[in-house]
Amino acid sequence: MTVVLLLLAAVSAAALWVTRGSANASELASSGFPSASPVAPGGDVTSAGELSELDKTLLVKVRQANLWEAPVGRLAQTHASSEAVKRAGVHLMEGHSKLDAMVRDASQSLNVAIPDEATPEQQALVRKMQNASGAEFDQMFANVLRSSHGKVFVTIAQVRATTKNSVVRTFADQANLTVLDHQKVLDDTGLVVGGTYDEVAAAVAPKESN
Repeated sequence: MTVVLLLLAAVSAAALWVTRGSANASELASSGFPSASPVAPGGDVTSAGELSELDKTLLVKVRQANLWEAPVGRLAQTHASSEAVKRAGVHLMEGHSKLDAMVRDASQSLNVAIPDEATPEQQALVRKMQNASGAEFDQMFANVLRSSHGKVFVTIAQVRATTKNSVVRTFADQANLTVLDHQKVLDDTGLVVGGTYDEVAAAVAPKESN
């Protein structure tokens, strides 16, 4: 009973996302986040420090992740059968909402262009999950999201270790905490299979140079 009450409280805290649980497919695929601010031509050195291409790549990747993972977290509230998956969905909604506000602020202050749409592949994953429910949705959600979070986690760590930019460093700190939390709640579903961890390992393994 305590677990159920905690879950209900968490869902209520994410009411911005879940009050439209009966929304149609196109609405469910929308993040509802504001558009990114336009940028002007400029250099890669700011008052906060030099920007690397990897710094900019992180901002773009996190923005794209926000645009599809937050809606999928909301989708979990109506399509999942597992309470653990619904709980993970709440964490995704809340975490990516906070990260999106930060990445929009960071990109504007650093004059970095970030997208207003997820990648075609990410959008296809959202559509696939919209057509699933129950145990099928639970398995897909846990494994697809655990894979995506595991892959970006390595990029966040690399940026945090190497960036010369203080704005990016602060952003990477929060991104690290958020993605770590999401990996934990996805692992806690008990649905992530060994092949998913292998997929992440293969994707982040250092590439051998000739």
